[in-house]
Amino acid sequence: MAEVAYVSASRVYQGSPPVRAVDQLDLDIADGEFLVLVGPSGSGKSTALRMLAGLEDVDEGRITIGGADVTHAPPKNRDIAMVFQSYALYPHMTVAENMGFALKLRKTPKAVIRQKVAEAARMLDLEKYLDRKPRALSGGQRQRVAMGRAIVREPSVFLMDEPLSNLDAKLRVETRANIAALQKRLGTTTIYVTHDQVEAMTMGHRVAVLKDGVLQQCASPRELYENPANAFVAGFIGSPAMNLKTVPVSGEGAVLDGTTIPLPREAMAAVGDLKEVTFGVRPEALSLTSAESGGLAMTVELVEELGADALIHGAIEVGGSQERFVVRADGRTPPALGQRVTVALRDPSEVHLFHPKTGVRLAA
Repeated sequence: MAEVAYVSASRVYQGSPPVRAVDQLDLDIADGEFLVLVGPSGSGKSTALRMLAGLEDVDEGRITIGGADVTHAPPKNRDIAMVFQSYALYPHMTVAENMGFALKLRKTPKAVIRQKVAEAARMLDLEKYLDRKPRALSGGQRQRVAMGRAIVREPSVFLMDEPLSNLDAKLRVETRANIAALQKRLGTTTIYVTHDQVEAMTMGHRVAVLKDGVLQQCASPRELYENPANAFVAGFIGSPAMNLKTVPVSGEGAVLDGTTIPLPREAMAAVGDLKEVTFGVRPEALSLTSAESGGLAMTVELVEELGADALIHGAIEVGGSQERFVVRADGRTPPALGQRVTVALRDPSEVHLFHPKTGVRLAA
């Protein structure tokens, strides 16, 4: 078994004041799970991964792998394999030599090394490249070699630190699908770090969102999307991002452009005595409608045509100022720049409400 646990684990860099790069992280990863750590630059996700690998000290708390405390164990005793952003291949070695190098250091018999390298090469479609040097490979092929080097070691845990960030967009999509399929086939516990929330949502069984070293929420991609725990998670998860605006509230609902958006009774109960709330709505929960049917007036400032869909960026009046909103619309009939359109909410139940100061979710 290779379950992983962070138990109130912290990494503190000394300074004035000290910087808590990872702050009291409590996180359990099940055996065979694919967990993604995601967050903006400086959120602590790579530091958390390096703490697990033994490349960063754990200043507070502890880390376990398979129930064993590895907090202060050297990296070689943790039974992990790491895939880096930079590939870290030896340029003077062939693909086969790179993939089998860790086994060679262990003094594994040559016949066993050849067998394991051949098996990994078949999984990764690298069989015809085994005699090539890294300089003769594309970026995607080098990344697969780095994956193969990790696979042949048969570790308890795979650690991946932004392994796709050096690839172009098309290859990144293809490779992340391959990694997800490979992890499912191998069943190895995997912790994967990325700053790309689309990557996180399409690969992980669960996604852990970090901000300033603090875990904000850990849940399935669908749960994060539909029930974000706070305004940060709501704004970070989803592409395009959720529309988040601080708006006044009346006895019936949220007030935008002089129009009251009625809210469900349980939502109004959660608002309580607050005079304003952070109002969140996803672009697909808004639609363009006719002025006669009522809605919010919006001036179109940008149209992103994506084929089947179009993203309409425009300004709506909120509390006396113009606020930018994004609406997902039919890509075949997008409005023109500068056009005045009317925007309506498809369903009041799709509104998310957060505390205007703490950002904590107000209604389930």
